[in-house]
Amino acid sequence: MYTRLWNRMVDFLHMLYRRRRLILILAGLAVAAFGLAKLIGYFGDMVSSRNTDEEIRRIYYAGVTETPVSETAAAGTPEPVLNPETPELAPIPETPEPTRIPETPEPAAAAMPEPVRRLAAVGYPGNPDLKIDNRFRYLRAESKYITGWLNIDRLIDEAVVQRDNIFYLNHDVYGSENVNGAVFLDAGTSLQTQPFAYLLYGHNMKTGEKFGCLRNYENTSFYHSNPFISFETIYESGRYVIFSVGNISIDKNDPNYADLYALIHPEIDARQEAIDALKKASLYNCTVDVQPEDQFLLLITCVASDEERRVVSARRVRAGENEEELKNQIRMSGK
Repeated sequence: MYTRLWNRMVDFLHMLYRRRRLILILAGLAVAAFGLAKLIGYFGDMVSSRNTDEEIRRIYYAGVTETPVSETAAAGTPEPVLNPETPELAPIPETPEPTRIPETPEPAAAAMPEPVRRLAAVGYPGNPDLKIDNRFRYLRAESKYITGWLNIDRLIDEAVVQRDNIFYLNHDVYGSENVNGAVFLDAGTSLQTQPFAYLLYGHNMKTGEKFGCLRNYENTSFYHSNPFISFETIYESGRYVIFSVGNISIDKNDPNYADLYALIHPEIDARQEAIDALKKASLYNCTVDVQPEDQFLLLITCVASDEERRVVSARRVRAGENEEELKNQIRMSGK
């Protein structure tokens, strides 16, 4: 009798073991299937993102080569149909950038604190009526949130959007969901006057999509060969020279903290502090002159830590500067 009971207990335990093993196998297969689905979705989004970028790129460069609207209208050719929310557009003539002159405060009494020095806002040279560049009329017919175009030779060439600082973290320029997101301009940047700085954000994708490509600037030879960035908005275009590449902290208590938002505001002393912080965090000892009065372009992406950001910082090439001379100066800068 005890033998039979023992045998039944052993058989029961064997059954439990087989079922447990089967459950573990099924669970493992489910996890593998889920991971495979996520991987397929990830690469599917990558392909979709690249196709979207290529399509937008084709529209952009078609606008560059086509006859301006004013000329086609004069020839009797009907103008393309635009998004009704898109204003009438015209090309912007090339003009030198004006120098930003600090506002001179009225003399203060000895007992009064020193007034805050600020830069004066200026309009767009050659475009006082805020007419949108011809190249963007076709782009904005596709998406009214397209605001600019970013280009770095052999690295990045795509549209920049502006809506808020959340939506384009997981949507492409058309507004379709995509894990790669889109490159977007900080929502706090007003384009009604010439901005003091442009802050652009993009994901640090492992595939190199969006701002994942910025890791190339950790290589000295790449930086020396590619120190310039072209950035256009609907109202102006400009060339920028990179003066800092490095990781900064967004934690105010961290020694590597840099207040990037100070650069989109006019306070001169705060702007100088941000410039100093960016230079301190830089991988390179770039000797290119940088002043608070300069106009800035920052490319910002995430890194491993939630409190860190990789920032490629550039200031606008000034009127009369020679790009080849700037490039030689960068090459001679110590690491």
